[in-house]
Amino acid sequence: MATGINIRTYFNGTWHVGDVPVMNAADHGSWLGSTVFDGARYFNGVAPDLEAHCARVNRSAEALMITPTVSTEDMVALTWEGLKAYPKDVAVYIRPMYWALEGGDLGIVPKEGATGFAICLEEIPMAPPSVATTLTTTRFRRPVLEDAVVNAKAGCLYPNNARMLAEARAKGYGNALAADALGNVAETASANIFMVRDGEVFTPIANGTFLAGITRARHITNLAAEGVKVHETVLSFDDFHHADEVFMSGNMMKVTPVKEFDGTHYQIGPVTKRVREMYWDWALSSGV
Repeated sequence: MATGINIRTYFNGTWHVGDVPVMNAADHGSWLGSTVFDGARYFNGVAPDLEAHCARVNRSAEALMITPTVSTEDMVALTWEGLKAYPKDVAVYIRPMYWALEGGDLGIVPKEGATGFAICLEEIPMAPPSVATTLTTTRFRRPVLEDAVVNAKAGCLYPNNARMLAEARAKGYGNALAADALGNVAETASANIFMVRDGEVFTPIANGTFLAGITRARHITNLAAEGVKVHETVLSFDDFHHADEVFMSGNMMKVTPVKEFDGTHYQIGPVTKRVREMYWDWALSSGV
């Protein structure tokens, strides 16, 4: 089932209109879950950090022992070719992806060089700045590298995200604030997390249990350029209960304000608003 509308798919060397089939029943990715993807965004005629997202999907493939077959430069060029079909005033979700076609050792290890590749473009609007979400805790935690391929943006990690979201929704909340293996805050079920206290910004330190996102890094860079101190540190759930502002950071919506965490309420404060403004200013001025 597609998330967006007006879908275009790059597969087998050409662009297709619509959500075309790309995997077979016997593909390694179908039955053993060897899939990786990345997500970028197109809006107002720009695709911020597209090159970084394309480079990361190649690193994710390598982490899952899938052989990357498209260079970062070629992937960027292919994406822009597909985006020509969309007007500048629509927002598009850009999803390059790989999967293994065959298994090697015992059929389990992906066979070197046997790789499927596609790019999916979907028209999905950006959320208005006033749309905020709510957070609660979850009993499910982020795994460590010894347990899962947390150094990749891999499809096989997302059932754990789904458990977190389902638990949060059952409790009446929009998303879940998840812990790492030690019980410290890692991120939410779908995005990185920031909090603001006394005008300073804090975010969980990247400790290998979650992907420290490209958009997260962009916010940190933008804040630093404006003289705002960002602390990448160990944070507890109690820290979030004592925060002045909380916002999520992810590729899909860039900045999502949080208005409640388990009974603690927040306003969409000045720092959250400024982070969003800085991101759009940077994106539109970068021209890429």
